[in-house]
Amino acid sequence: MIDVQPGLKQDHPCFGCAVREISLCGVLDNDELLEYRRTGSTVSLESGKPLFFEGDPADAVFTITTGALRLSKLLADGRRQIAGFLFPGDFLGLTVEDVHLFTAEAVVPSELCRFSRPRFERFLDEHPHMGRRLFAVAAHELAAARLQVVLLGRKTATEKVVSFLLWLASRCRKHGYLADDVELPMTRTDIADYLGLRIETVSRELSGLRARHMIKLTGMHSLQLLNKPALQALAEG
Repeated sequence: MIDVQPGLKQDHPCFGCAVREISLCGVLDNDELLEYRRTGSTVSLESGKPLFFEGDPADAVFTITTGALRLSKLLADGRRQIAGFLFPGDFLGLTVEDVHLFTAEAVVPSELCRFSRPRFERFLDEHPHMGRRLFAVAAHELAAARLQVVLLGRKTATEKVVSFLLWLASRCRKHGYLADDVELPMTRTDIADYLGLRIETVSRELSGLRARHMIKLTGMHSLQLLNKPALQALAEG
């Protein structure tokens, strides 16, 4: 959906990348991008396969180029809490700890650029403008984490589901989809584990929104928002 970044020669390793403009490396010029890409490699994941597990050494960082990932944590009582979903252009893997605090798994077949953490940190030292971009990304993730606390702690089931759909719509617009089209690569179980709801509740809420002509299913993993002002009002309670 995103236009391929112009200006790269066909022999450049990043030629054809659809997410350069919105990813961390979007601040690099073509020569810097070539230098950066030479320090990395490509990782391909089948649907359901892990990129890393909670507790694994945090020795690499990643940028998603295609697909989608979920971040999850196993609670003490055995339940799974999904902490978030990541999409093309998103960056993950950098942590102040020596190990990963979450498990990252592919929701659908996915590809990522992988960089060893020491090489990545050296590159940041040599290219401070990329470090500033990383700071902005980290600040955005912190704001998103705070919003999720509100989402899980204060909103009703309807408000949670509608807020999630509106958030997905904003992500889809970022990737060139029409304003009211929403891609749902994750399962309803994933959505339930993210919102702290039962899967039956998620299904009931989606069916209720359909019955009220606020959304329309357009495929197995897609839907359309039919009345965004009403949905925004619902999300705000």
